[in-house]
Amino acid sequence: MQTATHAKIKVFWQPGCSSCLRTKEFLTKQGIDYESIDVHNDPDGREQLAALGARSVPVVSLGSKYTLCQSINDVIKFLDLKTKVMEPLPPAELVSRLEWVLESNARYTRQFSGAAFREPFRNRNRTPAGLTFHVFRVAEMGIEAAQQVELLFEGFDDLPPAQWGPEEIATWGESVRARLRAWWDAEGDRSLGYDVPTYYGRRPMHEVLERTAWHSAQHTRQVMLMLESQGVLVERPLMAADLQGLPLPDEVWDR
Repeated sequence: MQTATHAKIKVFWQPGCSSCLRTKEFLTKQGIDYESIDVHNDPDGREQLAALGARSVPVVSLGSKYTLCQSINDVIKFLDLKTKVMEPLPPAELVSRLEWVLESNARYTRQFSGAAFREPFRNRNRTPAGLTFHVFRVAEMGIEAAQQVELLFEGFDDLPPAQWGPEEIATWGESVRARLRAWWDAEGDRSLGYDVPTYYGRRPMHEVLERTAWHSAQHTRQVMLMLESQGVLVERPLMAADLQGLPLPDEVWDR
């Protein structure tokens, strides 16, 4: 359904952003027209975003009002849509999927070699080194949130130490996976019904874990795309069954 109000909607995004791609796909499937603004490659778009008072993407705006889009439910509420998203997987299943994603990402990280590991990919200044590290950092921040450490958007911009190569990033990532398992084994509330602090408000840990799992999975799909773009055969690629139940975008990378 398209209305005059929907025609005024703007989506601020950047290439390679998992939540951005999911937001745009969601609105398109709802039949909603919107203006697409790539703040990474459009200086005027960055100024518009700053004028709203927003500091991160994705953002959906309507006039001078906006919402962050880390949760599609926030978009639904902001636009007063009469729709629902799928129920999240149980916490134990989310942990299991996230563990496999992290194990897979470590394996793919070790498949990179040469200067291309630190060369930007496509239309964003994101390198294989930065992205493989990012997958593990997303998971680490999710674990920390469960310990009431505030999840800050600035953490998603963290980069690996300059001297780290594929092996160092993969080894560190395996330690993050071990921390995930240790946290879950010690977790007293397996429903994850308690709230944790994030930059988009206090949220149930179950919701944050779901976002952590699909966020890491989407970026691992992008890591596989990077390898394939270099002509490398991905070792044991993630399959649909590995990711079943995660609210992933259909596409892997925005163009």
